[in-house]
Amino acid sequence: MKLPEAFEEKMRLLLQEEYEEYLQCFEEPRHYGLRVNTNKISAEEFLKIAPWPLRPIPWISNGFYYDGDQVQPAKHPYYFAGLYYLQEPSAMTPASRLPVEPGELVLDVCAAPGGKATELGAKLRGTGMLVANDISNSRARGLLKNLELSGTGNLLITSEEPGRLVPHFPEFFDKILIDAPCSGEGMFRKEKKMVKAWEEHGPEFFSKLQRSIVTQAASMLRPGGMLLYSTCTFDPRENEQIIEYLMEACPEFEICGMEGYEGFAPGRPEFTEGKNPELKKTVRIFPHKMQGEGHFIALLRKRDLACQKPGDLEAERTGGKGISRAGKQGAAGKKKLPEELDAFLGGLRTDIDPCRLEIREDRVYYMPEGMPKLRGIRFLRSGLLLGELKKNRFEPGQALAMYLKKEEYENILDLSVEDDRVIRYLKGETLEVEDLVSAGAKGWYLVCVDGYPLGFGKLASQVLKNKYLPGWRWMS
Repeated sequence: MKLPEAFEEKMRLLLQEEYEEYLQCFEEPRHYGLRVNTNKISAEEFLKIAPWPLRPIPWISNGFYYDGDQVQPAKHPYYFAGLYYLQEPSAMTPASRLPVEPGELVLDVCAAPGGKATELGAKLRGTGMLVANDISNSRARGLLKNLELSGTGNLLITSEEPGRLVPHFPEFFDKILIDAPCSGEGMFRKEKKMVKAWEEHGPEFFSKLQRSIVTQAASMLRPGGMLLYSTCTFDPRENEQIIEYLMEACPEFEICGMEGYEGFAPGRPEFTEGKNPELKKTVRIFPHKMQGEGHFIALLRKRDLACQKPGDLEAERTGGKGISRAGKQGAAGKKKLPEELDAFLGGLRTDIDPCRLEIREDRVYYMPEGMPKLRGIRFLRSGLLLGELKKNRFEPGQALAMYLKKEEYENILDLSVEDDRVIRYLKGETLEVEDLVSAGAKGWYLVCVDGYPLGFGKLASQVLKNKYLPGWRWMS
């Protein structure tokens, strides 16, 4: 593989005697990774039903290697049930090293396509709130699908330049993850097209963008909160020098250690101006040291000192639209629900707080506790879309099906993964289910595969009318 001369020269300087070993890894096959969605199933339980051989990723508790040349996990019903996410092994590291706890308010700044956001959502266990943002509206739509597929309901999907979020969320979040846009040097082996992209927009271009993003995000983190910054590149201008810049701009930030692994390499303070030895606590991942692509990770904590917030001036101009943590605004108080919605909710075997229900243009949403007012923010989804009110009826939605556990709904059609009706359902076909229901059974049924929900269907006369979301259907 032909690498740019400037890149080779930099890597020789960075790696010294390890450079030739690094070059040899370009001759090795890429590594394929699968991360189990612990929001739906434990890693131990998934191993019992896994359809193909899996090998543990040693530094990721719910991560596994699979043979991508032999199997296609994206073409299996368990994928459509949201039991796992396909992700490059090193890319699993950032979300695994940000210590998110249930009930926290979490922001993923550059979240698409959702590999890290889905793991953050799983850590929240259906509590708190996950704000997942991506500046690209089209990428944010893919992000929304992946989060809904994973069963994450306590969410807000925004599509904004990070600076525009600042006045709405001053010192709001407990944890923030920034997987920053970067020059992608760590992906050269995996994606050859990244070399051409690097030649067009290299580290100098991206480092300016990263400085802006990291300081904007810093002002949205509460004192005592933690921020994780990551890239998939090697250049110190996008890695250690960004952390140095943040700590100079916001001196209340301190670098934290994180759970280690024998293949992790320490950060390189010698490539910064101040040569702060604390930068050795940051982590570099090199493909010749581990079975994964290149990454950089830094975990920081915000102490209680004053920080110059990039959004201060805009907040003053707009009258300060931010929501204080003590004064978060949620949905309106309890009000009378339409009868058809009330009847459907009565069939759920999980707690639904009526005060958190919102009806907008006949769509019914279940809002995270403490959702702020969203005026002025471009968002794709706030809360869990339960379904839609139509003439004299309520139709449950796909997101609700993925959010529920089998035991949380009264009417279930549970199919074995070997049953050909599983694929037919995922293709949108009508199903005959006389072997599964009594003659008089009717209404909305949750279709499952081996106990894991796939979607809804409407039953009448032992025939299930398919309500699987058309845009998600299995394509032959």
